[in-house]
Amino acid sequence: MTDAAAWEDQLIAEMRANGGKVDSGPLAGHPLLILTSKGARSGADRRSILTYHRDGDDYVVAGTAGGSKKDPAWIHNLKAEPKVDLEVDDQRSGATTTIVENGAERDRLWDDHVRALPWFADYPAQTGRVIPMVRIRRSA
Repeated sequence: MTDAAAWEDQLIAEMRANGGKVDSGPLAGHPLLILTSKGARSGADRRSILTYHRDGDDYVVAGTAGGSKKDPAWIHNLKAEPKVDLEVDDQRSGATTTIVENGAERDRLWDDHVRALPWFADYPAQTGRVIPMVRIRRSA
């Protein structure tokens, strides 16, 4: 197991032990969710721990890839299969994702994201790309 996978496992264990919250480390206090998508080529489950904001009943995440010049792999996975498993605040459910890559809706979601999570403001300059926004809607 890689150090990154071990760190992820530990973070998820802390989230599950604390009703979806993280109380220690660099992500303490951040609103986090676990998104499990299907690998676009492999079909294997791929989990991503993402910071979110709410838009009505939906969750919204940004494809920043930690400031990378490329979209994160999970964006590619969602393009191939938008149905995912969602875990947030210690509740698990199926969900459907919608990638919003441009236009007024994307800009509104980005602005709301930065308002809720100000540390995201520097990512566009850092990445040199338009960061895709993803709306996650729980299945009925």
